[in-house]
Amino acid sequence: MIKIILDALLPVFFGIGLGYLGGWSRDLDNKNVAQLNALVMDFAVPAAIFATVVQASRTTLYQQLPLAAILSLSMLILYVLMYVMARRVYGVQPGEASVQALTTSLPNYASAGLPLIAALLGAPQLVSVAVAIACGSIVVSPITLIILNRNSQKPGQGGIGKAFLSTFKKPIVLAPLLAVAFVATGLGLPEPLARSVSLIGQAGGGAALFLTGLILSAQKVRLGLSVSIQTLTANVIHPLLAAALAWALAVPPLAMRESIVLSALPVGFFGILFGLRFGIASEVVGSTLIASTVLSAATLAAAIYLTAGMG
Repeated sequence: MIKIILDALLPVFFGIGLGYLGGWSRDLDNKNVAQLNALVMDFAVPAAIFATVVQASRTTLYQQLPLAAILSLSMLILYVLMYVMARRVYGVQPGEASVQALTTSLPNYASAGLPLIAALLGAPQLVSVAVAIACGSIVVSPITLIILNRNSQKPGQGGIGKAFLSTFKKPIVLAPLLAVAFVATGLGLPEPLARSVSLIGQAGGGAALFLTGLILSAQKVRLGLSVSIQTLTANVIHPLLAAALAWALAVPPLAMRESIVLSALPVGFFGILFGLRFGIASEVVGSTLIASTVLSAATLAAAIYLTAGMG
């Protein structure tokens, strides 16, 4: 079991650590990551997701529905809970509250999920990561964009329609949706094109982990009650909530394991990127990102160990 956990976690933390070292040593600019973020989130990871999903059968995709329900419900519940807490208890503004809620409720599916699930369950199960990314992009990301748009100082940016349109234009959202459409219609992807997409996608997992570490190296750590609550919510309560939902919905063992492990991933950096886009630089979010990543070395290992008998 120790070997299985090490095989699954070591590549994840090695990639993050390498990115952190690159930013900490000033060999790379950890303040301006827009171009690297575009490479990862607009090209490499979407290509990896598309290449994975398009090879799946209709039956395989249908089997992902319970997982999609669990992940969507758990993220939405935590998002609402953390948003209300940030507004009512800590008295922060709606924009920052939405960024904090997104950070806590949305695990790092895109960066840590791909290599972790590949090592733990094998490449065929990477379709579960694509489902997770799609759920996060469709459920909680648009809510955050709506709140940020409506509280932005720039006139004319608000509106639910614009927020959803902006979300669905993102390649990381389009990729799984287009791949599902290909599978649903029975259209096959020509082999040369499939190999070409897979080649770009091979850079996705490693580059995403490196980007996470690079972003982490630019964050200032300031621990406090808010950061502690958000970190424990993301790393402990989220997988427990996913387990409870999986039990309540009586999903198959493999779907239960995937939902728990994916929910136990550390928080992602979408909250930071969304916040910077609207002029919100939250120390709470940056500190939560670092604390959650460090704590996940223990909590993620525990999730893998405790779910070893499932699926």
